[in-house]
Amino acid sequence: MMATTDSYESNAIDAAQVLGAIPNPILVVGRQGDISYANPAAEQFFDSGAAVLCRQNLRDLVPFGSPVLQLFAQVFRERYSVAEYDVDLGSPRIGERLVDVQVSPVPEAQDHVIVRFDERTMAAKIDRALTHRGAARSVTGMAAVLAHEVKNPLSGIRGAAQLLEANCSQADRELTRLICDETDRICALVDSMEVFTDKRIDRGPVNIHQVLEHVRKVAQAGFGKNVRFIERYDPSLPPVNGSRDQLVQVFLNLVKNAAEALGDDPNGEITLTTAYRHGVRLAVRGSRDKLHLPLEVTVQDNGPGVPEDIRPYLFDPFVSTKVSGSGLGLALVAKIIGDHGGVIECDSRPRRTVFSARLPVHSLAADEAGEFEE
Repeated sequence: MMATTDSYESNAIDAAQVLGAIPNPILVVGRQGDISYANPAAEQFFDSGAAVLCRQNLRDLVPFGSPVLQLFAQVFRERYSVAEYDVDLGSPRIGERLVDVQVSPVPEAQDHVIVRFDERTMAAKIDRALTHRGAARSVTGMAAVLAHEVKNPLSGIRGAAQLLEANCSQADRELTRLICDETDRICALVDSMEVFTDKRIDRGPVNIHQVLEHVRKVAQAGFGKNVRFIERYDPSLPPVNGSRDQLVQVFLNLVKNAAEALGDDPNGEITLTTAYRHGVRLAVRGSRDKLHLPLEVTVQDNGPGVPEDIRPYLFDPFVSTKVSGSGLGLALVAKIIGDHGGVIECDSRPRRTVFSARLPVHSLAADEAGEFEE
């Protein structure tokens, strides 16, 4: 039975509605690369309206030499669907984007193909964040060993040096004083590592905006007095289930790093942002639980950016961009955020470095169980 014109038009409308409802970015592209259709997800992904996208060429949206262009040409040549995984579509306009790409022919329109993007950014971030958390936990074990195995004998060495000091000459006293000073210095170093040990801290509902306001005031009174602060907050944000002092420590560390990266730049800016991201629940390998981290807090600066060679290791202990840095600050940040049931990630390029912390919301169940909502 042949379809009527009315039923064909109805099917065409249904197809457009279906494409519009798909959450993945989809483009319909002609043989010369001209875009003829973009669904709402593509508008959001490329940060442009459909009318603007349909005046552009596929080559305008992807980096030079991108595998997407090779897939596009291959489909027109061989007329079957092809896919590529872990494709980097990063650009100054849309930021860092890691996607899977599938290009398919349109049987009814030989001069067009469908290009679909499946973003992998959040999965990759969770994977990296869990690695950061594991690195911080390795420091936790080392800190506990140092506290027990190093500080105890050091106190004995210092005590012995003080006893010798009472019965020795002036020249020898300088040596015993040197022993005491050096043991004190080593003890101070061990103390700085003890912040990584696992100590139970009471947690409750925390207004993250009060934390950020406190951090901003501290920064503007000292190391960030020459920096312009921009605040973009969602006032309806629910509270975080956490420790106010620890969260202050996290964001003070991030803001201080941002201010130091800006140096004496007269145009230096630090932007503090909060948002509620509904998103999806994310599965964690080795666990039946899924992370639900709708609260997003970001610290962004317009400094020179993090060197590319250390970006993958930024949250590892003893990794630092500073000449005199210990490399423990961001490892501690990763540990505290991990202890709060959250994840943290860094996206950096020149003039735009963003540290994003995603945290769970506070709930009555968390109060009763003493745990975080996940």
